[in-house]
Amino acid sequence: MQQKPTFKQVARRLEPLAWIGPAMVLIAVVVVWPVIEMIRSSFLKISRFGVVQGSNGAGNYAKLFDEADFGGVMIRSVVWVVAVVALTVLISLGLAQLFNQRFPGRRVTRWALIAPWAASVVMTSIMFKWMLDPEVGLINMVRRDLGLLDELGGAAADPLGAASTAMPWLIAVAVFVSVPFTTYALLAGLATIPADVYEAAKMDGASTWRTYWSVTLPLLRPALTVAALINVMNVFNNFPIIWVMTHGQPGYSTATSTIFMYILKGSDIGESAAMSVVNFGMVIVLVAIFLKVSKWKTEVPR
Repeated sequence: MQQKPTFKQVARRLEPLAWIGPAMVLIAVVVVWPVIEMIRSSFLKISRFGVVQGSNGAGNYAKLFDEADFGGVMIRSVVWVVAVVALTVLISLGLAQLFNQRFPGRRVTRWALIAPWAASVVMTSIMFKWMLDPEVGLINMVRRDLGLLDELGGAAADPLGAASTAMPWLIAVAVFVSVPFTTYALLAGLATIPADVYEAAKMDGASTWRTYWSVTLPLLRPALTVAALINVMNVFNNFPIIWVMTHGQPGYSTATSTIFMYILKGSDIGESAAMSVVNFGMVIVLVAIFLKVSKWKTEVPR
């Protein structure tokens, strides 16, 4: 007959809960409960003042999908994420490789790289908005001095006034903000690569480009995957840059799904909640696609 476990044995088995319990409670309160409430709210009819007026079934989703700008917003969101993350990774790969070399002033330049990351995103966005001001902005002043813009200026003097010029500037600011973190993540990855691997490649007669492509990149993949994945989630959910610089205007031409969700909140909270659920699902899909393409489970060669 099996003996019942003693109190000490039960306590020993439950001991890990003392360590992971607080984290589990925090995750439940900060992540799980808001997600459940978000999904529940998407099926309710809620006034603009936050008063629940009963169930609305799938009405919020039907209204959302009937929005004339919904399709364009979703496509723009994907373009926004892909463009910002791709440019960030490419630039960061070059900077990480540069800062991994020894040269005079390397420490100062590394410190300087932290500035865009350490500064408030809102403050950085406001700074660029002022620089792009059609009348007194620094960028327009430089363009006039170089003869790239006449004194009258016209529509070309307001880069944030049209989607064709505003979106590239928004992407540039997002890349400017994202590059420091990504570069430092890749620098950390480069620091873990053993020097003897490069010595072996050199002895085999591999060129610099061949060494980078066949040795550095494969061994850098874990750090690159983590950095790119964090960027995908951050950029998709990014709100301050677009809201501060353009408010998603003109029209919804620079609005991503996050901006669109916030705008909908002012008129229909239930529809905004439905947009939140769509956003949540889209993040999961983007992350799944990224992990599939990056082949993150494939063993890194050593």
